[in-house]
Amino acid sequence: MKRVKSMADAAVEFLLKNLIELVAHHSHLITETKSQVKLLEEDLIIFRGFLKDSVKRRKKNEGIQLLVNNIRDVVYEAEDTIDAFVTLSTDNNRSRNYFAKAFKSLLTLHDIGKRVKEVRVKVDKGRADFNLLSLPDEDKHEKPEVRPPRHKNVVGFEDVFTELIERLTTETNYIDVISLTGMFGLGKTTLAWKIFNDRRIVFEFPLRIWVSVSQQFSDKDIFIAILEKIIPINEELRAKDEQHLSEMVATHLNDRKFLIVMDDVWSHKDWDRIEKALPADNKMGKVLITSREEDLGKYASRPREPVRLRFFYQEESWELLRLEALGQLDCPSDLHNIGNLIAKDCNGLPLAIVVIGGILATKYSASDIGATERAWEKVSKRVGTHLMNEDPKDRMNKFISLSYDKLPYYLQACFLYLGMFPEDYEIPVSKLIRVWIAEGFIKHEKGCSLEETAQNYLEYLINRNLVMTEKMKPNGKVKTCRIHDALRDFCITKAGKEKDNFLQEIKYVDGVFDPPLSDITNCRRLAIHSNCSSFLSSKPSGPRIRSFACIPNEEYNLQDANISAIPAAFKLLRVLDAKPIIFTKIPNDMYQLLHLRFMVLSFNLQVLSAKFSKLWNLQTLVVHTTSRTLDVKVDIWRMKELRHFKTNASVTLQKPGKDSKHGAQLRTLGTISAESCTAELIDRASNLLKLGIRGRLASLFEGKIGSFNSLVKMTKLEKLELINDVYPKLASEEKLLILPQPDKFPTTLISLTLCSTHLKWSYMSTLGLLENLQVLKLKDKAFMGSTWEGVLGRFHHLEFLYIDHTDLCIWKASSQHFPRLKGLVLRKCEHLLKIPAELAEIQSFQNLDLHFCKTAASSAKLIKEEKKRNNALFNLSIFPAIHDLA
Repeated sequence: MKRVKSMADAAVEFLLKNLIELVAHHSHLITETKSQVKLLEEDLIIFRGFLKDSVKRRKKNEGIQLLVNNIRDVVYEAEDTIDAFVTLSTDNNRSRNYFAKAFKSLLTLHDIGKRVKEVRVKVDKGRADFNLLSLPDEDKHEKPEVRPPRHKNVVGFEDVFTELIERLTTETNYIDVISLTGMFGLGKTTLAWKIFNDRRIVFEFPLRIWVSVSQQFSDKDIFIAILEKIIPINEELRAKDEQHLSEMVATHLNDRKFLIVMDDVWSHKDWDRIEKALPADNKMGKVLITSREEDLGKYASRPREPVRLRFFYQEESWELLRLEALGQLDCPSDLHNIGNLIAKDCNGLPLAIVVIGGILATKYSASDIGATERAWEKVSKRVGTHLMNEDPKDRMNKFISLSYDKLPYYLQACFLYLGMFPEDYEIPVSKLIRVWIAEGFIKHEKGCSLEETAQNYLEYLINRNLVMTEKMKPNGKVKTCRIHDALRDFCITKAGKEKDNFLQEIKYVDGVFDPPLSDITNCRRLAIHSNCSSFLSSKPSGPRIRSFACIPNEEYNLQDANISAIPAAFKLLRVLDAKPIIFTKIPNDMYQLLHLRFMVLSFNLQVLSAKFSKLWNLQTLVVHTTSRTLDVKVDIWRMKELRHFKTNASVTLQKPGKDSKHGAQLRTLGTISAESCTAELIDRASNLLKLGIRGRLASLFEGKIGSFNSLVKMTKLEKLELINDVYPKLASEEKLLILPQPDKFPTTLISLTLCSTHLKWSYMSTLGLLENLQVLKLKDKAFMGSTWEGVLGRFHHLEFLYIDHTDLCIWKASSQHFPRLKGLVLRKCEHLLKIPAELAEIQSFQNLDLHFCKTAASSAKLIKEEKKRNNALFNLSIFPAIHDLA
């Protein structure tokens, strides 16, 4: 029996919420059809009730499953019709004529009403039928429980690990390429990462570089990824062509002892593109590549054979399962037999063990081992049923399905959406949360903001081992995350090929789009991460697409002929994530995308048009521009849904007009000009969590422009960024001679960034009095001077300190100055003689990162040795590497 497609639940919830908002806030658009909209709303409430009641019965009754699919289809049609109707109901005649042609094939509200009624009759009958059924609760979806994200467990493969270490540390008379091959899910990347960070490898190779290759990559990105570990990267270097960059890589590697890990190489052709940049005559160089393809492994590692990754032994499987399910190796005796059986049934696939372990973890209760044993037995039966299929890939997908099936419908949608991001992409959590909200996946929870609820959803997916933590914030929250290739493949397959039309990824292979562009007609979300210019030139059409993502690294200017390609193709967009596409102008039809909720846009303009106010659904607007300043003509105070507005330029905002009633909903604003930082703005945006200010900070602090002193009224502000920009002058020509007193900063401030301020180190004592400050980033000569002597009684709660580009020579501090410090990053502090040795006494101090701080490196080694003597966990990273620091 085909498995139930729960996107129906998410579709009903979103359309119902949309209709309620439409009636409440834009009833003028539906004056003549209000009764039809009201009937549709009533029917959706009936559908929602049916879907909720039928969760446990869908797999057991094919008729109910078919009815659920019918609900999904008719709701999608209703959603398209309503969105098109709203677009056509605007008072812009040009817009109405423009979009009428595109929507002529859609049903009218009257037609959709009849379709909905037909399905409702079937729902009424279905409800009567399944009320007669009596079924167990075993298929009940789990309620998400928020737990701290867990660290990655690295176990097993000791024999393979030893073999690879030996090969990497053995001298050869040629550049040595070693291939690690094996099927997906075996743990090639995890093992390679363990080797990359092994003490012997760190000691052996002063230069270590990790490069994620993946299936679709650009030569330029790979070469820059290597070079940025050797030399500073600037825009001039990024502009060079592949051939030039390839030659630069070969030159810089030619006389160095290095290890490069090339993770996830797919084909002979891909390896040939990479290999041309490697110095063939360097006998000190080692390259470790991971690949699913054994033929590629043999080809790349000639003359020696590749290392083939085996499946886990039983004892390794059982060890990993205990760590994932229980968080420790100790296991209650009552769970030994059933746990060993589950571990065995995973057939030695580490990824399967991790996924199943994530399921078992949610069912473990230390206070009721009997209930845990019964729950594990149910999981065991399900795992066992998937062993009949001999294809390892199909078996792996079924293991993933076990975890996916137990997710609530709204978490299923959140998980599948991860397929929108490129392979091996480091996903910013702030972006992920905002697109989830824009898509309507996040349910309103009492006492929580949408962002907080979305964060809880993500942490639940991480605890289920469906998402991997990449970077953490000082406050313990996840900053960036990734998804394993096999899980991403599952998302794309599940969301596209099973006819939900939830998501489709378009690839550009040998000059041909795969799948063909005709396949996106009914698709609802579309991702294309390579050759986007060719895609837009082909005049695509996706009338039902709600999300369009283009996230390659390489930027390009959109040709005038294709300037309207996006709004012409996707007229019902909610999410537009297109940073690499640089618009030379904003076409008028872009302002007709009334349903946009999330928008990331790049252009080379100095003005943000007032026409952006037409996009009244916008929740997130992120603008990247080549200009240093941006004159914002749109009155953001009239955009009642706008929660996050961010640019990389210094923004001059319009003063709020008499009919500008909004602003309290804003959570992110930056970077605004110093002149725009007025008392009126601060009163209007009183609920801001993040604020960035860029401009003449000296004038702002002195009260000559703006009103910095009013910031103290912002009782929720957590993050503040202050950038001193006095262009065309140099920042050093307008140094800051004063810093506002601590009582002028918001008391809620957790994170503060200062950039180019050229302050004296004595002013650090002022910042030290910010009672709740946990993160302090001092960038690009924020503080200058030869000596910094700490003052006791300061920085009580500081956990993370970042210092970049300073002439500091002598730093005097003790453990009492930073009693809670966890992480310290020093970059381009080339004059710093040493890091205070007393910092080793701070129990919480775990991470030290030095980048171009050669003189201070020896003192970093002493801190690491002291931590080691005290058996304390401590990570030291130094770039460029110094051989004797391991």
